[in-house]
Order: sequence, then structure tokens, then C-alpha cells
Amino acid sequence: MQLSLSGTHDNIIDVSDEVFSKEFNEPLIHQAVTCYLAGGRAGTKAQKSRSQVKATGSKPWRQKGTGRARAGSVASPLWKGGGVTFAAIPRDYSQKINKKMYQGALRSILSELIRQERLLIVEDFNFDSPKTVSLLEYLQKLGLDNQQILIVTPEEDVNLILAARNIHYLNVTKTTTINPVNLIQSKKILTNVATIRKLEKRLAL
Repeated sequence: MQLSLSGTHDNIIDVSDEVFSKEFNEPLIHQAVTCYLAGGRAGTKAQKSRSQVKATGSKPWRQKGTGRARAGSVASPLWKGGGVTFAAIPRDYSQKINKKMYQGALRSILSELIRQERLLIVEDFNFDSPKTVSLLEYLQKLGLDNQQILIVTPEEDVNLILAARNIHYLNVTKTTTINPVNLIQSKKILTNVATIRKLEKRLAL
């Protein structure tokens, strides 16, 4: 499969059909997205049951003869400061998905992005200084201003990250941290040739 580089008409690169020419598999993508979002849920809600409340183990008063109702523990849910009857416990919302399935979902998403012309490839990113103005000018030349953009780099680019942090519609990530959610949510994905080669190695069958 051949793709043209953005901003040029003559430069064409060959990309792997195994990674960038897959059919759109909606059930698999849905499962991968659900798994990713579920893994981000905190699940930290917690309450103390009567066994977890710090209290004495002795009866508050003797069983008979006081005229008061029977009581066996101050940790009873009926008492103020006692435990909760059906106490909520920390919950793990994470779901399991096989590595091959997850990679298959990424291949399907990338292939669909190419078909929708939402994946743009440039020769390289050349940012010698972390200047937001320079980055904005670069994006305007490519016609990518004022829309949700994801820039994918082969390695962590400090200058690019610093230049992009004040642009609310722009996110920067690297090949090892891309996920189904940020790929789908972005209107355009901007990347370079080195990133494409890394994705081919990472997602190869």
C-alpha cells in the first residue's frame, strides 16, 4: 500500500498492508475501547462493615436487668458510629483483552483513519525550540488549525510537548502510548515516517 506525504505531491511511501489496510471491525474496536475506559475507572468507593469498625468486643451492658434493649456490640449498624449494613468495597472495573485482539483493534482503527483521510504523514518533525507560535504556524500550513489533533511521535519530543501544552485542541503522544480512545476522538492524526515504521513493527502480525 502506498501513501502520499502531506504537503507534497511527489513523495510517496510504502506502508504495510497488514497494519494499514485492514477491514473495519466494529465489535472488536468497541471491546478495545470499553476495556481501555474501564481500566481508567478508579473504583475507590469504600465503607466500613461492622467487622472493620474499630470498637471494643465486649457488650455495652449486660443482657438482662437494665431495662434497655439487648445490645451485643457498639459496631452494630443500628448504632451511631457503627458499621454499614451492606458496605461498599473498592471495586476493580478493569477488563481483560488479549494482546492480539488489542493490536487488531488498533490496526483496524488506523486503516479506517486512512480511508477517511484523517491520518496525515509528514517526512519529519523539526522543532529546534519549544515555541508555540512556531507550532501554530506549522499546523496552519497543513490546514490543521482549530480542530482536535493528535500528534504521534516515535520517541518523546520535549520541544514538541512544551510547544503544544498551551494549545487546547492539540495532544502529543508516542507510538508506545497510543490507545483506541485518543485515535478515535481526534479529528486528525499527524505523524511522521519514523512513527509509521515503528507502528509497523509494533503491530505486525
